[in-house]
Amino acid sequence: MLMATMTDLMPASTLAAPAEDTDDALVRASSRGDMAAFEALYRRHLRRVHGVILRLVGGQNGRAEDLTQEAFVRAWQALPSYRFESAFGTWLYRLAANTALMELRSRRSQPLMDSADDDYDGIGSVDSAGHTTALSTDLERVVATLPPRARAVLILHDVEGWKHEEIAAQLDMAVGSSKAQLHRARMLLRTRLGGEA
Repeated sequence: MLMATMTDLMPASTLAAPAEDTDDALVRASSRGDMAAFEALYRRHLRRVHGVILRLVGGQNGRAEDLTQEAFVRAWQALPSYRFESAFGTWLYRLAANTALMELRSRRSQPLMDSADDDYDGIGSVDSAGHTTALSTDLERVVATLPPRARAVLILHDVEGWKHEEIAAQLDMAVGSSKAQLHRARMLLRTRLGGEA
């Protein structure tokens, strides 16, 4: 799993950030090139970033791990332009979601995934707010089988709390299409869960 792999790669001195280090202080240090500060941010936000990406790409854990790493590379590169107008976590989760959405846009011409990958690991996943997800394993697996755009709209709207205007802008669709995709996703969930959703 990603967390275990990354733990093995990091020096023991960076395994935990001191409690007094706030995200803002770590971001300021990171933007000056302090790798230990960035590693502390990485450890602090890894599970949440991986969780949102995993749900957006439909349970493809291997691809989610790659995209998680890509999101953190993009975050490192973008730190000098971070303006502290929102919480760092909010900024980072948006960046992670956008990384996953770019992946979904690039897959448009590829066949849709009809079922979750065998390596799906939704058990104990964490949402972008850091809370253990309330979704059951069965629901997580069914969400992973939704068509990519419907799944993305459902997750961004119902799990991440994005507005339809934000979703429409990120997915390059009309606001009405975002609303229609959300309705489609919810109906598919009800059908696939036997009317229980």
